[in-house]
Amino acid sequence: MEPQPPADSEYRLGHGADEKGAIFIRACELTRDDGTGTMTDEQLVWVADGEEPPAVDPEAVAAIAVSKMKLLGPDIASPRTAGRYTVGVPMWLWVDQTPTSYGPQTTSATAGAVTVTATARVSSISWSMGDGSTVTCNGPGTPYKGSSEMAESPTCGHIYETSSAAAQSGKYTVTATSTWTVDWQGGGEAGQFTEVRESDVQVAIGELQVVR
Repeated sequence: MEPQPPADSEYRLGHGADEKGAIFIRACELTRDDGTGTMTDEQLVWVADGEEPPAVDPEAVAAIAVSKMKLLGPDIASPRTAGRYTVGVPMWLWVDQTPTSYGPQTTSATAGAVTVTATARVSSISWSMGDGSTVTCNGPGTPYKGSSEMAESPTCGHIYETSSAAAQSGKYTVTATSTWTVDWQGGGEAGQFTEVRESDVQVAIGELQVVR
């Protein structure tokens, strides 16, 4: 910090004039929560004479890189709110794959002499179907292409056993929760951590009545 704060300044973090050292400014660039841009987060650090300034933690820099990404919940393609679904008929579950909703996304961040590159991609999606059941899929699911038979999805699907008539508003709330796996490397280190995002859709499940 230039110039150094005077001995009686609060910016000396409680270190008196008889203590030998200096105040450093640690600055990190962060993405605003509302996605409107970036801001700089600054912290004051006391370093005594003869000590090295605190080393930059590469994992912390990786977190900064992730904060610059736009990681959204699953872009649900099926089921659709306007879709018509029936008890006992296989429902195919899938999502559209975009960089912000499925990945991969890659970005870098730098703090001091450390630069870290992080790549995020969705590793699994857990579907809460609204009827008390959960389906976990390790991929985006398979889009339905049409079938003369009531075939089940080969990768991600569900069969409702009860209608949604008794549910709130007569619909089930289907919530898809994606787990983003973030791999990072830089500053002589590498690591991995996860982020979780979710989105939901309201679906009506009807029941066929047999007329004799």
